[in-house]
Amino acid sequence: MNQPLAYVHPGAKIAKNVVIEPFATIHNDVVIGEGSWIGSHVTIMEGARIGKNVNIFPGAVISAIPQDKKFNDEETVTIIGDGTTIRECVTINRGTSDRMKTQLGDNCWIMAYSHIAHDCIVGNNCIFSNNTTLAGHVTVGDFVVCAGMVAIHQFCSVGNHAFVTGGSLVRKDVPPFVKAAREPLAYVGINSIGLRRRGFSKEKISEVQNIYRILYQKNYNNTQAAEIIEAEMEASSERDEILQFIRNSQRGIMKGYFQK
Repeated sequence: MNQPLAYVHPGAKIAKNVVIEPFATIHNDVVIGEGSWIGSHVTIMEGARIGKNVNIFPGAVISAIPQDKKFNDEETVTIIGDGTTIRECVTINRGTSDRMKTQLGDNCWIMAYSHIAHDCIVGNNCIFSNNTTLAGHVTVGDFVVCAGMVAIHQFCSVGNHAFVTGGSLVRKDVPPFVKAAREPLAYVGINSIGLRRRGFSKEKISEVQNIYRILYQKNYNNTQAAEIIEAEMEASSERDEILQFIRNSQRGIMKGYFQK
């Protein structure tokens, strides 16, 4: 249902049961899936690919060109997954020639005034509290929670099921399953509450704790710790995910609270 006071470009592809409120602006080359709701004063620009049952609140700007001087008007996209909620005044920029897309997964909840820059890839079921800011080329896994006013440096990665506390400056990669806090950012334990809520058993949580004790509390360097974890810990999907994250880290992983 399109309100007469909304502007929808003829080239936009809008499912029949999408609600577009007054004063929203939908540009050319936009796709919006069934059941989505577009609030007043939302601007959706070229290259947006919005899934089903997405709610976008007033003042949000989706798929504006990147805030990147290297951008040369490439034909790139912004992908928003099904069931995601984008609150007031959130800005999500489309990709550049690096990844050709910015992507936000299914069932995410992005709170007011957050910013997701060009070429970011965000997984499913993530929660970004107010004023969370992702610089360009950031990769975020599934079930990641960022509390208010978290700022993530360009090219950083945050692993699945991680929790980053409010006001944190993320300059290094944050491994999966952990809690990150303090300044400079450090490991302060595993995200046991989040893991329990998502059905991880006590045994599995204990396994993850033991892995991170070796990495962060035994005075090994990362290479040594990874070798010991692989040799001494029984193979599992969680163990292998942590090892892969450590070994693939481009910026280096954050320190532990005992490490200098």
